[in-house]
Amino acid sequence: MTELVFDCVGAHADRYAVTPQMSLVLRIAETSGQKVEAIALRCQIRIEPTRRRYTDAEAERLNDLFGDTQRWAETLKPLQFTTVSVMVPGFTGSTEVDLPVMLSYDMEIGSTRYFAGLESGEIPLLLLFSGTVFAMADGRLQAQQVPWSKEASCRLPVSLWREAIDMHFPDSAWIRMSLRTMDELQRFKSRQALPTWDATIAALLARAAGATERQP
Repeated sequence: MTELVFDCVGAHADRYAVTPQMSLVLRIAETSGQKVEAIALRCQIRIEPTRRRYTDAEAERLNDLFGDTQRWAETLKPLQFTTVSVMVPGFTGSTEVDLPVMLSYDMEIGSTRYFAGLESGEIPLLLLFSGTVFAMADGRLQAQQVPWSKEASCRLPVSLWREAIDMHFPDSAWIRMSLRTMDELQRFKSRQALPTWDATIAALLARAAGATERQP
């Protein structure tokens, strides 16, 4: 029986990916001395928000996820980030492999709002492993499951997530809206002869702020 130990030893932004993407570098060690022919590895990645501190500005931006800080003892729960799969080539002893992680900048996704709400520091991640290990025993190829107890911690720099996003969406954010709202925005943009959507939203915010100031 193979005995595997998993560690996350690094991460890097994938500069030439078609969409925003980063890779976590996994070190996998086989401690019984048996040669591993291959691993069909599956990794569930969770965010562990209780494992870091937050500035007042970060807490304000994370309010829609976790509520007021007075309630964080109850509401600061793990967030599902993503699940990814990779084929690990055969090795003896230990090996390192890149685990590719696709990134979204859809601000309606909880993990994206969490990442975007952080100014600096690290993102605490928990990697939960499963999958199938292929190894030779008595001249025959055998398969065994990766135990569900296998996991590893990772502290991903916020700056690395930002780097991966900025390669594709520098100084930008994405929101989703209904077609009806989009039509209304388009008419407002045309009436005001505004050049960009950014200018359109800024004009609406300025108008709303002016209306608030005029209220008795």
